[in-house]
Amino acid sequence: MSAAGNKVLIVDGQDGICAVLSEYLKSEGMVPVVAHTAKAALEKVRTGAPDLLIVDAELPDMGGIEAMKAAKDLVEDLPTIVVAGNPNIREAVAAIQAGAHGYLEKPLKHHEVLRVVFRALNESALQRKLRRLSAQAEDAASLRESMGPSQAVTRLAAEVARVAKTNFSVLILGETGSGKDLVAGAIHRLSARAHGPFVAVDCGAIPETLIEGELFGYEKGAFTGADKQKSGKFEMAGGGTFFLDEVCNMPLASQAKLLRVLQDKTIHRIGSTRPIDVDVRVLAASNRDLRELTEAEAGSFRRDVYFRLNEFTIQVPPLRERREDILYLAKRFVDLTNVELQKEVRNFTQPAVDRLLGYPWPGNVRQLRSMIRRAVLLTEDTIGEQHLAFDDARPAAPGEIEGARSVEIPPQRDCSLKEIVQHNTALVERQILSHVLRQTGGNKAEAARLLHIDYKTIHLKIKVYGLQTPRHRKGDF
Repeated sequence: MSAAGNKVLIVDGQDGICAVLSEYLKSEGMVPVVAHTAKAALEKVRTGAPDLLIVDAELPDMGGIEAMKAAKDLVEDLPTIVVAGNPNIREAVAAIQAGAHGYLEKPLKHHEVLRVVFRALNESALQRKLRRLSAQAEDAASLRESMGPSQAVTRLAAEVARVAKTNFSVLILGETGSGKDLVAGAIHRLSARAHGPFVAVDCGAIPETLIEGELFGYEKGAFTGADKQKSGKFEMAGGGTFFLDEVCNMPLASQAKLLRVLQDKTIHRIGSTRPIDVDVRVLAASNRDLRELTEAEAGSFRRDVYFRLNEFTIQVPPLRERREDILYLAKRFVDLTNVELQKEVRNFTQPAVDRLLGYPWPGNVRQLRSMIRRAVLLTEDTIGEQHLAFDDARPAAPGEIEGARSVEIPPQRDCSLKEIVQHNTALVERQILSHVLRQTGGNKAEAARLLHIDYKTIHLKIKVYGLQTPRHRKGDF
């Protein structure tokens, strides 16, 4: 292994020792960083984790082993070497037990220092590789556990594992409720950025007037109500992954600023002209085909943003295309709900199984989860067909709205054609809203995305029509 480029933090109260160690490390292409106290060293660890820590056993403000433990609290598994001016067996044993990769005695010898440094870096690299391989195996299994054992999910897990190792921007496409957020989380956990934050923003749930402040932050006084400086989500995701859920709902003005982040890795807070560098990997999800949106006459999505996001695309199949996952997921949701409700529901009747397998699941896994939770609540033993609350008396085709009504004439006399049309339009609109809200379990943001309207509009229409929305509960999907 080449040690060139590795950053090594040297912590010693003596300038001479720091200078000698720096020269040793520079001769092998490493980058030494010096601190003379534990306090200064810990601040350097916070602002930029080193690849290796070399710390004196006796610092002016703290014991070296104590400082090493504090540094490891900030950076897990940080490889460390303890240097001692007055070495003793007890201290050496304590250092190794605390996680040190080596213990060196002063005066330092060039070849001995480099031997221990190389060993510490090699061991650390090997440990990271083993953890990464283990995490990849666990996350592939975890994704299949969360989504099902079908061949479609197995292929999906393989795609996730392949792209996670890169720094590509990934576009995740799929219907609402199909599990796009699970895919995004798996990509982050399998990536080299797994130690960093995973920050998600639902572009359909934030009003258009607030989305730029959420994404990019703002300076104090930038607008009425901005009484203090606020960092945006992009800054919060520094060193990690930023997930733009339902990016198809992002306003065009915000898309232009997003393009700057994707191209230049910089942002500007609202009210500031100073660029801020951000180190983030961007994942985006959409329940609509972004290519179609770029080609539509209205041009609701920018082509340049689409091509920047689309370095790699993952298509999450809907539940109706992986029917072998339906019973697996249904049983998994039964088990989870049993724990929550302290019940022991175990089986399905055959008619219930036939119904589950024959239904097209327009709301995908989220709809299945809501239905199973309700069924477990209603029964004490076995789930029958009567416990499954399907939207209609028979399986509906995807996108089909239940209960089409005939034209209704308003009770007022002398109604014009325009008034009759308006009256029936309102009835149909109310019926569609009610259906979609039931399908999404009361999640207004999801319903707005399905109907291609903004959140403010659907909120107003629910109020106008006096609709009672089912209580939305955040779940796995």
